Amino acid sequence: MHKRSKGFTLIELLVVIAIIALLMSILMPALQRVKQQARTLACRANMKQWSLYFSLYTEDHDGKFQAGVGNGHTNHWTNALRTYYKNDAKMRCCPTAMKPLIDENRQRSAQFNVFSAWGRFWGEGYDPAGDYGSYGINGWVENPPASYATVYEDFETVNNWRTPNVNGAGYVPLFMDALRFNIFPRHTDVPPEIPDMAWQGMQHMRRICIDRHDGFINMAFLDWSVRKAGLKELWTFKWHRVYPTAGPWTTAGGVQPSDWPEWMRHLKDY
Repeated sequence: MHKRSKGFTLIELLVVIAIIALLMSILMPALQRVKQQARTLACRANMKQWSLYFSLYTEDHDGKFQAGVGNGHTNHWTNALRTYYKNDAKMRCCPTAMKPLIDENRQRSAQFNVFSAWGRFWGEGYDPAGDYGSYGINGWVENPPASYATVYEDFETVNNWRTPNVNGAGYVPLFMDALRFNIFPRHTDVPPEIPDMAWQGMQHMRRICIDRHDGFINMAFLDWSVRKAGLKELWTFKWHRVYPTAGPWTTAGGVQPSDWPEWMRHLKDY
């Protein structure tokens, strides 16, 4: 009698391969979502660290934030807090946006999108290797001298918070996912027309209205809390002392769902 072969037939192998391919097609999107969620949580952990750094800085500087202006970029957060974050470039980056637009050879290495990091920048107040990152500070919290009353980008520093010790600190943004290292939002800023639209001129809200975390960005506040912030919610925060939280791009201000760019219409209203 002939012994039956213990190997697989060609048909059986093809069936197994087809089943594996089907399972992979089902599992890959789920794995990608899990990977993205892990990066989002890692970003939020970074934000908690930055809350600590800013807290330590203000404790060491009479309860005030850095000036943010003057002497090149010496007084911007990237340099002012350098000893706190040990000049770790990765700490300046959201895990979903690690690659800077400019490489170490000063050549543009990446195409602009919400998952790219800003920089590199060289010069006074920057790291010799070139500073880059994918976070930004609410410029309205900084503590510039009185001589900068209305000089920079037409903002009045009399409205700056300057210190974390204010009423409603939990609604004042401090630090967040961004396409630029600083942001000066206005209640009249309009949302970007497309998801990967580069920020333009005075439209500072476009620097942070970016779909990095499935309709949200991660944000730290003046009470040192950290949470995700909805993209439409950005217009409702108290960015500076006289910022109207019921402006034209809020539900209280009368915005309609159809007013938003198409890519944002499905997002939660605030």
